[in-house]
Amino acid sequence: MTTHVFIVDSNTFKIHLENMFAGTGAKDYVIDFNNNKESSLKPTAERLLVGMTADACRIRKDDKIIFYLQQTKTRYTNEPKEGKFFGIFKAKNDWAFLDNNDENQFLKTELNKSLTFRVEIEPDNVYPLGVTEWEALDEIKSILSPHQMLWSMIYRKLRGKRGNTMITLYEAERLHQLIRDKNERQMLSNLKQLSFDEDMQKIIELEKDLILYKGNRKEPLNILPRLLEKYKNNLAFEIHLQSYIINYIGKNYNKSLDDSLLPPNAKIQWIGNEFGCGMGMQSIDIMIDYIENNQKVVSPIELKCNEIPFYITNQIQRYIDWIAQYYKSNRQCDISPVLVYQKRKSNSKQEIEKFEKITQKITDFNKKNEGICSPIKLIEFEIQNNNLFFSKIDY
Repeated sequence: MTTHVFIVDSNTFKIHLENMFAGTGAKDYVIDFNNNKESSLKPTAERLLVGMTADACRIRKDDKIIFYLQQTKTRYTNEPKEGKFFGIFKAKNDWAFLDNNDENQFLKTELNKSLTFRVEIEPDNVYPLGVTEWEALDEIKSILSPHQMLWSMIYRKLRGKRGNTMITLYEAERLHQLIRDKNERQMLSNLKQLSFDEDMQKIIELEKDLILYKGNRKEPLNILPRLLEKYKNNLAFEIHLQSYIINYIGKNYNKSLDDSLLPPNAKIQWIGNEFGCGMGMQSIDIMIDYIENNQKVVSPIELKCNEIPFYITNQIQRYIDWIAQYYKSNRQCDISPVLVYQKRKSNSKQEIEKFEKITQKITDFNKKNEGICSPIKLIEFEIQNNNLFFSKIDY
């Protein structure tokens, strides 16, 4: 299962704990594209917000939730204060939801901001004290090699602007253990209402029973109508495609999607999107860790909503090199790269020759990486019956 880290401040953290939810938002934007083919948002704003739907859609029931408390100074002395990681909670349901930005948004006044994309949570193994950013990201006394560092959070710090970041399975194990050790293995009960004491810098139990989320609006996230509209009008929709795949992969919603991207009987262990894999700001569109016949497999998935560029193998090579050095060193697994692209709309001689040149480059890539990763799997998609249809392509 995936562990998701939500960024909070001392005010929002307290409200999250007392109301058992986690959420993200962006300024005062109103989401007008959910379950709707039209949007009045500017393209840059739409891409930002659709990316946030992808972050929300990766959350599945029983996934782990950790809060990163972002803080700069103490309330009374202005003493510099480090950020801290608190946990551990779990997702209550197999989906996140939308509570749009208006006067009826639950707890908007108390939060003093709009948190549009939300997920209900429950206590899992909750500890009172948090692990400092230094202890989690900088201290290396228990680190034997750079690949053991929490690179997902380090890259997030460099990139910024992301309120919900996934961390890998092995990073989650390390962070969970750091939190556990910090608290000498003494957990809080899962029965009392929780809150946050800013002065003591700890999660506390209140003298009342646990209260679950009471917001009434839980609008399911559905990016498909907007994706189809952009597809039909030849507008960029790569981030919409990412959100769609992240939301539905492995859920038996789109059989062609599951059959194309996953082997039969594969069991998904972890899902990530915009997965950072280098200081140069490279990121893998989607990455899935699954088990196939007792064998662990990690699958980096590159998305192209237009024609495949000639440099695609250079891009995928960088992903494979990073995974081989950093990911596999922590989690022994096979690597199975995937390229998802839009089915070409023309079968002209020129287009066919161009595709043949690209598949030759991919064949050369496969030979070069034989023994390192599986051959690149090509998956093309098109629109059928107002939905996406995916199919594996032999080459």
